[in-house]
Amino acid sequence: MSPRITLCLGALLCASTLHASKEHPVIGLSLDTLKEERWISDRDTFVREAEKRGARVIVQSATSDDTRQVRDVESLISRGVDVLVIVPHNGEAMSRAVKSANEAHIPVISYDRLIMNCLVDYYLSFDNVKVGEAQAKYAVEHLPKDRPARVVRILGSRTDQNAVMFKEGQDHILNPLIASGKIIVLHEDWALDWKPELGKKIMNAALTKNGDAIDEVIVTNDGTAGGAIQALLEEGLAGKVLVTGQDADLAACQRILRGTQSMTVYKPVKKLATLAANVAVDIATGVTPQTTATINNGAKEVPSIFEAVIAVDKANLMQTVVADGFHSADDLK
Repeated sequence: MSPRITLCLGALLCASTLHASKEHPVIGLSLDTLKEERWISDRDTFVREAEKRGARVIVQSATSDDTRQVRDVESLISRGVDVLVIVPHNGEAMSRAVKSANEAHIPVISYDRLIMNCLVDYYLSFDNVKVGEAQAKYAVEHLPKDRPARVVRILGSRTDQNAVMFKEGQDHILNPLIASGKIIVLHEDWALDWKPELGKKIMNAALTKNGDAIDEVIVTNDGTAGGAIQALLEEGLAGKVLVTGQDADLAACQRILRGTQSMTVYKPVKKLATLAANVAVDIATGVTPQTTATINNGAKEVPSIFEAVIAVDKANLMQTVVADGFHSADDLK
């Protein structure tokens, strides 16, 4: 049986006030989008785990629209949810809605992406700097030995604070080699809203400028990697150029087995979503979560918990992604 998910749209959200209790708390889960496979998995796991503990979850997806997401969160506030869990499309734009939650004394968990410049109660994510480091380390381990490496960088969405942290992690590894001349960055651009078509557009621009003289494409997520690989396929270069990614999407894992994508960063989202559900229920029932770190969001040091990430390529795909049940071996065929 699939998990029970309540989807609330528009004016329906404002129709009534919820009657929550410590035994049956109500949690508002506001997602940036459900267009990507990764976020569907987060949603389903979160709802399932929260319901195991007697909670009700109201799920919203803003389809990457800041105005809509702010409106969605404010409607949840008006209905009196016990806790808000927010994956922001834009970590800056969401601060307004968080301030409304503060005024209503509703705790806010910033989930996966950090909400900036406001009083967020908790931040639960993967170590996003280490994600970027893992991508860059893999690329560096496969540099040409006899000449400078010619590299294209396809970054994430500028509106996503995670994308900034991914780049920061990449820069930790790449900048010394760029400064020494061992890496030449031929082309670099940001992909708005992580759109695969923009990954393809950026890759096409790099190919137009440089032809086939490209060794590696450091791409920040699997969706935009798919777009970049499509551009490489059209030029007969797929499998000849190293391409990184992130999220261990099914299509990306299939590309890794085919040899057109070199690696991805596997983030065990079931662990993170399970953690988030339990932290949300704990807060709603008066239990203080045990955090392991803090991160500054411009307004405070936010108590945080970070899950570990794993670099995955063809050599360890079965021992990680498949062994965890994230994808089945049959699905990868």
